[in-house]
Amino acid sequence: MAVLPSPVRTALAAASLPFLLLLSSHASAETLAAAPVSASARTPESITSLRLIGEQRLPWRQRYRGTMVGGLSGIDYDAARGEWVLICDDRSEHNPARYYRARLDYDQQSFRRVALTGVTTLLQADGSAYPSKKTFARRGGAVADLETLRVDPRDGAIWYGSEGDVTLKLNPFVRQADANGSLRYELPLPPLFDVAVDQSSGPRNNQAFEGMSFTPDGASLWVALEGPLYQDGPAPTPAHGAISRITRFARDGTVLGQYAYALEPIPAAPGKGKNADNGISEIMALSDTRMLVLERAGVQNDKGRYRNYVRLYEVETAGATDIAQLATLASASYTVMTKRLVLDLNQAGLRRVDNLEGMAFGPRLANGHASLVLVSDDNFNDKQVTQFLLFEVMP
Repeated sequence: MAVLPSPVRTALAAASLPFLLLLSSHASAETLAAAPVSASARTPESITSLRLIGEQRLPWRQRYRGTMVGGLSGIDYDAARGEWVLICDDRSEHNPARYYRARLDYDQQSFRRVALTGVTTLLQADGSAYPSKKTFARRGGAVADLETLRVDPRDGAIWYGSEGDVTLKLNPFVRQADANGSLRYELPLPPLFDVAVDQSSGPRNNQAFEGMSFTPDGASLWVALEGPLYQDGPAPTPAHGAISRITRFARDGTVLGQYAYALEPIPAAPGKGKNADNGISEIMALSDTRMLVLERAGVQNDKGRYRNYVRLYEVETAGATDIAQLATLASASYTVMTKRLVLDLNQAGLRRVDNLEGMAFGPRLANGHASLVLVSDDNFNDKQVTQFLLFEVMP
Protein backbone atom coordinates (compact mmCIF):
# COMPACT_ATOMS: atom_id res chain seq x y z
CA MET A 1 0.00 0.00 0.00
CA ALA A 2 1.20 3.47 -0.78
CA VAL A 3 2.38 5.45 2.24
CA LEU A 4 1.28 9.04 2.60
CA PRO A 5 4.06 11.57 2.05
CA SER A 6 5.62 12.90 5.24
CA PRO A 7 3.93 16.34 5.09
CA VAL A 8 0.51 14.68 4.82
CA ARG A 9 1.24 12.24 7.66
CA THR A 10 2.57 15.04 9.82
CA ALA A 11 -0.44 17.24 9.20
CA LEU A 12 -2.81 14.41 10.00
CA ALA A 13 -0.90 13.43 13.12
CA ALA A 14 -1.19 16.97 14.37
CA ALA A 15 -4.95 16.53 14.32
CA SER A 16 -4.94 13.12 15.94
CA LEU A 17 -7.69 13.70 18.49
CA PRO A 18 -10.65 11.62 17.29
CA PHE A 19 -13.03 14.49 16.58
CA LEU A 20 -10.36 16.79 15.14
CA LEU A 21 -9.03 14.39 12.52
CA LEU A 22 -11.85 15.26 10.18
CA LEU A 23 -11.99 19.04 10.35
CA SER A 24 -12.04 20.79 7.01
CA SER A 25 -10.36 24.13 6.51
CA HIS A 26 -13.76 25.80 6.98
CA ALA A 27 -14.85 23.96 10.14
CA SER A 28 -13.90 24.45 13.75
CA ALA A 29 -13.85 21.97 16.60
CA GLU A 30 -16.82 23.78 18.11
CA THR A 31 -18.99 23.58 15.01
CA LEU A 32 -18.06 19.93 14.47
CA ALA A 33 -18.91 18.97 18.03
CA ALA A 34 -22.25 20.74 17.68
CA ALA A 35 -23.10 19.19 14.33
CA PRO A 36 -26.02 16.75 14.39
CA VAL A 37 -25.26 13.09 13.91
CA SER A 38 -27.50 12.50 10.91
CA ALA A 39 -27.12 8.73 10.98
CA SER A 40 -28.82 8.39 14.36
CA ALA A 41 -32.06 9.85 12.97
CA ARG A 42 -32.24 7.09 10.36
CA THR A 43 -30.96 4.04 12.23
CA PRO A 44 -33.85 1.91 13.52
CA GLU A 45 -33.72 0.75 17.11
CA SER A 46 -35.08 -2.67 16.20
CA ILE A 47 -35.67 -4.78 13.08
CA THR A 48 -38.14 -7.66 13.07
CA SER A 49 -38.53 -8.01 9.32
CA LEU A 50 -38.32 -6.18 5.98
CA ARG A 51 -41.10 -5.43 3.49
CA LEU A 52 -40.12 -5.09 -0.16
CA ILE A 53 -41.44 -1.85 -1.66
CA GLY A 54 -39.89 -1.96 -5.11
CA GLU A 55 -36.95 -2.28 -7.47
CA GLN A 56 -35.18 -0.05 -9.97
CA ARG A 57 -32.32 -0.78 -12.39
CA LEU A 58 -29.78 1.25 -14.31
CA PRO A 59 -28.99 0.42 -17.96
CA TRP A 60 -25.93 -1.72 -18.62
CA ARG A 61 -22.83 0.45 -19.05
CA GLN A 62 -24.83 3.65 -18.87
CA ARG A 63 -22.73 6.68 -19.75
CA TYR A 64 -22.73 9.58 -17.31
CA ARG A 65 -20.54 12.69 -17.60
CA GLY A 66 -17.89 10.86 -19.57
CA THR A 67 -17.82 7.78 -17.32
CA MET A 68 -19.11 4.25 -17.58
CA VAL A 69 -21.58 3.45 -14.80
CA GLY A 70 -21.35 0.00 -13.23
CA GLY A 71 -19.57 -1.92 -10.53
CA LEU A 72 -21.60 -0.20 -7.80
CA SER A 73 -20.32 -1.89 -4.66
CA GLY A 74 -21.38 0.42 -1.85
CA ILE A 75 -24.12 2.93 -1.07
CA ASP A 76 -24.89 5.45 1.66
CA TYR A 77 -27.30 8.31 2.26
CA ASP A 78 -26.05 11.89 2.64
CA ALA A 79 -28.81 13.34 4.83
CA ALA A 80 -27.42 16.89 4.73
CA ARG A 81 -27.68 16.99 0.92
CA GLY A 82 -30.65 14.68 0.47
CA GLU A 83 -28.60 12.54 -1.92
CA TRP A 84 -27.18 9.05 -2.07
CA VAL A 85 -23.53 8.23 -2.74
CA LEU A 86 -22.39 5.13 -4.64
CA ILE A 87 -18.86 3.74 -4.81
CA CYS A 88 -17.66 2.20 -8.08
CA ASP A 89 -15.19 -0.71 -7.93
CA ASP A 90 -13.69 0.06 -11.34
CA ARG A 91 -9.94 -0.29 -10.74
CA SER A 92 -9.40 2.72 -13.01
CA GLU A 93 -9.71 0.41 -16.04
CA HIS A 94 -12.69 2.16 -17.66
CA ASN A 95 -12.37 5.52 -15.87
CA PRO A 96 -10.43 6.68 -12.80
CA ALA A 97 -11.61 5.38 -9.40
CA ARG A 98 -14.72 7.37 -8.45
CA TYR A 99 -18.00 7.67 -6.62
CA TYR A 100 -21.40 8.84 -7.86
CA ARG A 101 -24.19 10.89 -6.33
CA ALA A 102 -27.83 10.10 -7.01
CA ARG A 103 -31.43 10.93 -6.11
CA LEU A 104 -33.75 8.04 -5.30
CA ASP A 105 -37.45 8.84 -5.73
CA TYR A 106 -39.56 6.66 -3.46
CA ASP A 107 -42.16 6.57 -0.72
CA GLN A 108 -43.95 3.98 1.39
CA GLN A 109 -45.92 2.67 -1.60
CA SER A 110 -43.53 2.73 -4.55
CA PHE A 111 -39.94 3.05 -5.80
CA ARG A 112 -40.11 5.24 -8.89
CA ARG A 113 -36.68 6.34 -10.08
CA VAL A 114 -32.91 6.46 -9.66
CA ALA A 115 -31.28 9.55 -11.16
CA LEU A 116 -27.53 10.19 -11.08
CA THR A 117 -26.63 13.74 -10.05
CA GLY A 118 -22.83 13.82 -9.93
CA VAL A 119 -19.55 11.94 -10.19
CA THR A 120 -16.30 12.61 -8.32
CA THR A 121 -12.84 11.21 -9.04
CA LEU A 122 -11.07 10.06 -5.88
CA LEU A 123 -7.49 11.26 -5.54
CA GLN A 124 -4.27 10.00 -4.02
CA ALA A 125 -2.10 11.99 -1.61
CA ASP A 126 -0.25 13.70 -4.48
CA GLY A 127 -3.53 14.88 -6.05
CA SER A 128 -3.45 12.37 -8.90
CA ALA A 129 -6.15 9.84 -9.74
CA TYR A 130 -5.62 6.23 -8.72
CA PRO A 131 -3.76 4.25 -11.42
CA SER A 132 -4.97 1.15 -13.23
CA LYS A 133 -3.01 -2.07 -13.02
CA LYS A 134 -1.42 -1.23 -16.36
CA THR A 135 -0.11 2.13 -15.21
CA PHE A 136 0.72 1.09 -11.63
CA ALA A 137 4.18 -0.26 -12.55
CA ARG A 138 5.10 3.08 -14.14
CA ARG A 139 3.38 5.51 -11.78
CA GLY A 140 3.30 3.70 -8.44
CA GLY A 141 0.68 4.71 -5.89
CA ALA A 142 -2.12 2.23 -5.21
CA VAL A 143 -4.55 0.37 -7.42
CA ALA A 144 -7.86 1.00 -5.66
CA ASP A 145 -10.39 -1.83 -5.50
CA LEU A 146 -13.15 0.16 -3.82
CA GLU A 147 -15.89 -1.95 -2.25
CA THR A 148 -17.54 0.19 0.42
CA LEU A 149 -18.14 3.84 1.35
CA ARG A 150 -19.83 5.87 4.06
CA VAL A 151 -20.76 9.50 4.53
CA ASP A 152 -19.15 10.85 7.69
CA PRO A 153 -22.08 11.69 10.00
CA ARG A 154 -20.08 14.51 11.58
CA ASP A 155 -19.06 16.56 8.55
CA GLY A 156 -20.25 14.83 5.37
CA ALA A 157 -16.81 13.66 4.20
CA ILE A 158 -16.56 10.43 2.20
CA TRP A 159 -14.89 7.38 3.74
CA TYR A 160 -14.06 4.51 1.40
CA GLY A 161 -12.39 1.12 1.66
CA SER A 162 -10.17 -0.78 -0.75
CA GLU A 163 -9.46 -4.51 -0.81
CA GLY A 164 -5.87 -3.97 -1.92
CA ASP A 165 -4.16 -6.49 -4.17
CA VAL A 166 -2.08 -9.43 -2.96
CA THR A 167 -0.40 -9.93 -6.35
CA LEU A 168 0.76 -6.28 -6.38
CA LYS A 169 1.73 -6.33 -2.67
CA LEU A 170 -0.85 -3.62 -1.95
CA ASN A 171 -2.50 -3.67 1.47
CA PRO A 172 -6.19 -2.90 1.95
CA PHE A 173 -6.95 0.58 3.24
CA VAL A 174 -9.66 2.85 4.62
CA ARG A 175 -9.37 6.48 3.52
CA GLN A 176 -11.32 9.69 3.87
CA ALA A 177 -11.87 12.27 1.12
CA ASP A 178 -13.40 15.71 1.05
CA ALA A 179 -16.21 16.71 -1.30
CA ASN A 180 -13.94 17.10 -4.34
CA GLY A 181 -12.27 13.72 -3.83
CA SER A 182 -9.02 15.01 -2.29
CA LEU A 183 -7.44 12.70 0.25
CA ARG A 184 -7.70 13.91 3.85
CA TYR A 185 -6.81 10.96 6.01
CA GLU A 186 -5.91 7.28 6.06
CA LEU A 187 -6.99 5.10 8.96
CA PRO A 188 -3.94 3.45 10.63
CA LEU A 189 -4.29 -0.33 10.50
CA PRO A 190 -2.62 -3.10 12.50
CA PRO A 191 -0.15 -5.43 10.70
CA LEU A 192 -2.80 -8.18 10.87
CA PHE A 193 -4.24 -6.79 7.61
CA ASP A 194 -0.95 -6.68 5.68
CA VAL A 195 -0.96 -8.88 2.59
CA ALA A 196 1.53 -11.67 2.04
CA VAL A 197 2.34 -12.79 -1.48
CA ASP A 198 3.27 -16.27 -0.21
CA GLN A 199 -0.26 -16.56 1.25
CA SER A 200 1.08 -17.37 4.70
CA SER A 201 -1.01 -14.69 6.40
CA GLY A 202 -3.21 -11.67 5.81
CA PRO A 203 -6.25 -11.25 3.57
CA ARG A 204 -6.93 -13.43 0.59
CA ASN A 205 -6.88 -11.62 -2.74
CA ASN A 206 -10.23 -9.90 -3.37
CA GLN A 207 -11.41 -10.97 0.11
CA ALA A 208 -10.38 -8.00 2.24
CA PHE A 209 -12.34 -4.86 3.25
CA GLU A 210 -15.82 -5.32 1.85
CA GLY A 211 -18.05 -3.76 4.51
CA MET A 212 -17.87 -0.61 6.62
CA SER A 213 -20.22 1.38 8.83
CA PHE A 214 -20.10 4.15 11.41
CA THR A 215 -21.79 3.49 14.73
CA PRO A 216 -24.97 5.61 15.03
CA ASP A 217 -23.19 8.22 17.19
CA GLY A 218 -20.43 8.57 14.59
CA ALA A 219 -17.70 8.00 17.17
CA SER A 220 -16.32 4.74 15.78
CA LEU A 221 -16.19 2.71 12.60
CA TRP A 222 -16.84 -0.99 11.96
CA VAL A 223 -14.86 -2.63 9.12
CA ALA A 224 -15.52 -6.17 7.86
CA LEU A 225 -13.36 -8.58 5.91
CA GLU A 226 -15.19 -10.39 3.14
CA GLY A 227 -13.59 -13.73 3.96
CA PRO A 228 -11.16 -15.39 6.36
CA LEU A 229 -7.54 -14.38 6.74
CA TYR A 230 -5.16 -17.08 5.52
CA GLN A 231 -4.03 -17.83 9.07
CA ASP A 232 -7.64 -18.14 10.28
CA GLY A 233 -8.51 -21.16 8.18
CA PRO A 234 -9.84 -22.16 4.75
CA ALA A 235 -12.45 -20.31 2.73
CA PRO A 236 -16.09 -21.53 2.77
CA THR A 237 -17.15 -24.52 0.69
CA PRO A 238 -20.53 -26.23 0.22
CA ALA A 239 -19.45 -28.57 3.04
CA HIS A 240 -18.33 -26.05 5.65
CA GLY A 241 -18.43 -22.38 6.56
CA ALA A 242 -15.57 -20.13 7.64
CA ILE A 243 -14.68 -17.30 9.99
CA SER A 244 -14.32 -13.65 9.02
CA ARG A 245 -13.20 -10.81 11.31
CA ILE A 246 -15.17 -7.63 11.94
CA THR A 247 -13.22 -4.84 13.65
CA ARG A 248 -14.33 -1.71 15.46
CA PHE A 249 -11.94 1.24 15.13
CA ALA A 250 -11.81 4.58 16.86
CA ARG A 251 -11.33 7.48 14.47
CA ASP A 252 -7.61 7.59 15.26
CA GLY A 253 -7.19 3.92 14.28
CA THR A 254 -7.26 2.45 17.79
CA VAL A 255 -8.80 -1.02 17.69
CA LEU A 256 -11.76 -0.96 20.09
CA GLY A 257 -12.69 -4.57 19.51
CA GLN A 258 -12.61 -7.38 16.96
CA TYR A 259 -15.04 -10.26 16.68
CA ALA A 260 -15.47 -13.50 14.78
CA TYR A 261 -18.35 -13.77 12.32
CA ALA A 262 -19.36 -17.28 11.23
CA LEU A 263 -19.91 -17.44 7.48
CA GLU A 264 -22.41 -20.03 6.27
CA PRO A 265 -21.37 -22.85 3.92
CA ILE A 266 -21.85 -22.08 0.23
CA PRO A 267 -25.56 -22.84 -0.42
CA ALA A 268 -25.07 -24.92 -3.58
CA ALA A 269 -22.38 -26.87 -5.38
CA PRO A 270 -20.79 -25.27 -8.48
CA GLY A 271 -20.57 -26.93 -11.87
CA LYS A 272 -17.61 -29.14 -12.62
CA GLY A 273 -14.45 -27.03 -12.60
CA LYS A 274 -16.46 -23.86 -11.85
CA ASN A 275 -16.27 -21.32 -9.05
CA ALA A 276 -18.28 -20.65 -5.91
CA ASP A 277 -17.76 -18.42 -2.90
CA ASN A 278 -19.51 -16.88 0.08
CA GLY A 279 -18.59 -13.85 2.16
CA ILE A 280 -19.62 -10.61 3.81
CA SER A 281 -20.56 -8.01 1.21
CA GLU A 282 -21.63 -5.15 3.52
CA ILE A 283 -22.43 -4.25 7.12
CA MET A 284 -24.65 -1.59 8.71
CA ALA A 285 -24.27 -0.69 12.39
CA LEU A 286 -27.42 -0.54 14.53
CA SER A 287 -25.62 0.26 17.80
CA ASP A 288 -22.20 -0.14 19.39
CA THR A 289 -22.78 -3.90 19.61
CA ARG A 290 -25.35 -4.76 16.92
CA MET A 291 -25.25 -4.61 13.14
CA LEU A 292 -26.77 -5.95 9.96
CA VAL A 293 -24.54 -8.20 7.87
CA LEU A 294 -25.21 -8.81 4.19
CA GLU A 295 -23.87 -12.26 3.36
CA ARG A 296 -23.63 -13.03 -0.33
CA ALA A 297 -22.69 -16.21 -2.19
CA GLY A 298 -22.09 -16.68 -5.91
CA VAL A 299 -22.26 -20.14 -7.48
CA GLN A 300 -21.27 -20.80 -11.08
CA ASN A 301 -23.14 -23.50 -12.98
CA ASP A 302 -21.87 -25.83 -15.71
CA LYS A 303 -22.49 -23.15 -18.35
CA GLY A 304 -20.52 -20.54 -16.44
CA ARG A 305 -23.53 -18.51 -15.28
CA TYR A 306 -23.65 -17.36 -11.69
CA ARG A 307 -26.56 -17.63 -9.30
CA ASN A 308 -26.47 -15.37 -6.25
CA TYR A 309 -27.63 -16.36 -2.79
CA VAL A 310 -28.02 -13.37 -0.46
CA ARG A 311 -29.07 -13.34 3.18
CA LEU A 312 -29.35 -10.52 5.68
CA TYR A 313 -28.51 -11.19 9.31
CA GLU A 314 -28.65 -9.20 12.52
CA VAL A 315 -25.56 -9.90 14.63
CA GLU A 316 -24.60 -9.08 18.21
CA THR A 317 -21.16 -8.80 19.80
CA ALA A 318 -22.38 -9.22 23.40
CA GLY A 319 -21.01 -12.50 24.71
CA ALA A 320 -18.57 -12.89 21.80
CA THR A 321 -14.81 -13.08 22.31
CA ASP A 322 -12.68 -10.06 21.49
CA ILE A 323 -10.16 -11.71 19.15
CA ALA A 324 -8.05 -8.63 18.39
CA GLN A 325 -5.01 -10.15 20.10
CA LEU A 326 -5.33 -13.55 18.45
CA ALA A 327 -2.83 -13.75 15.57
CA THR A 328 -4.54 -16.87 14.26
CA LEU A 329 -7.91 -18.48 14.86
CA ALA A 330 -6.99 -21.85 13.42
CA SER A 331 -6.35 -23.49 16.81
CA ALA A 332 -7.78 -20.85 19.15
CA SER A 333 -10.76 -21.10 21.47
CA TYR A 334 -13.29 -18.30 21.07
CA THR A 335 -17.01 -17.49 20.87
CA VAL A 336 -18.43 -16.09 17.62
CA MET A 337 -21.01 -13.33 17.36
CA THR A 338 -24.63 -14.45 17.52
CA LYS A 339 -26.61 -14.04 14.31
CA ARG A 340 -30.31 -14.01 13.44
CA LEU A 341 -31.68 -14.30 9.91
CA VAL A 342 -33.68 -11.19 9.03
CA LEU A 343 -34.32 -11.92 5.35
CA ASP A 344 -33.38 -14.49 2.73
CA LEU A 345 -33.39 -12.39 -0.45
CA ASN A 346 -33.95 -15.51 -2.55
CA GLN A 347 -37.28 -15.95 -0.76
CA ALA A 348 -38.36 -12.30 -1.02
CA GLY A 349 -40.47 -12.62 -4.18
CA LEU A 350 -37.89 -11.05 -6.53
CA ARG A 351 -37.64 -12.13 -10.15
CA ARG A 352 -33.88 -11.92 -9.80
CA VAL A 353 -31.33 -11.55 -7.03
CA ASP A 354 -28.14 -10.11 -8.43
CA ASN A 355 -24.72 -9.52 -6.88
CA LEU A 356 -25.91 -7.36 -3.97
CA GLU A 357 -22.96 -5.58 -2.34
CA GLY A 358 -24.20 -2.24 -0.94
CA MET A 359 -26.62 -1.46 1.88
CA ALA A 360 -27.74 1.73 3.64
CA PHE A 361 -30.63 3.22 5.58
CA GLY A 362 -32.40 6.13 3.90
CA PRO A 363 -34.96 8.75 4.94
CA ARG A 364 -37.80 7.74 7.21
CA LEU A 365 -41.03 6.77 5.48
CA ALA A 366 -44.32 8.56 6.12
CA ASN A 367 -45.25 6.10 8.86
CA GLY A 368 -41.97 6.75 10.68
CA HIS A 369 -40.37 3.45 9.72
CA ALA A 370 -36.81 3.39 8.38
CA SER A 371 -36.13 2.66 4.73
CA LEU A 372 -33.33 0.35 3.60
CA VAL A 373 -31.76 0.31 0.12
CA LEU A 374 -29.56 -2.44 -1.37
CA VAL A 375 -27.55 -2.13 -4.60
CA SER A 376 -25.84 -4.74 -6.78
CA ASP A 377 -22.46 -4.74 -8.49
CA ASP A 378 -22.87 -5.85 -12.11
CA ASN A 379 -19.09 -6.22 -12.61
CA PHE A 380 -19.60 -4.34 -15.92
CA ASN A 381 -20.95 -7.67 -17.19
CA ASP A 382 -23.90 -7.78 -19.59
CA LYS A 383 -25.10 -11.00 -17.92
CA GLN A 384 -25.68 -9.07 -14.67
CA VAL A 385 -27.69 -5.97 -13.70
CA THR A 386 -27.33 -2.87 -11.54
CA GLN A 387 -30.22 -3.49 -9.18
CA PHE A 388 -31.60 -1.18 -6.47
CA LEU A 389 -33.96 -2.75 -3.93
CA LEU A 390 -36.06 -0.69 -1.49
CA PHE A 391 -37.40 -2.10 1.78
CA GLU A 392 -39.48 -0.84 4.66
CA VAL A 393 -37.93 -1.76 8.01
CA MET A 394 -40.56 -3.26 10.29
CA PRO A 395 -39.69 -2.52 13.93
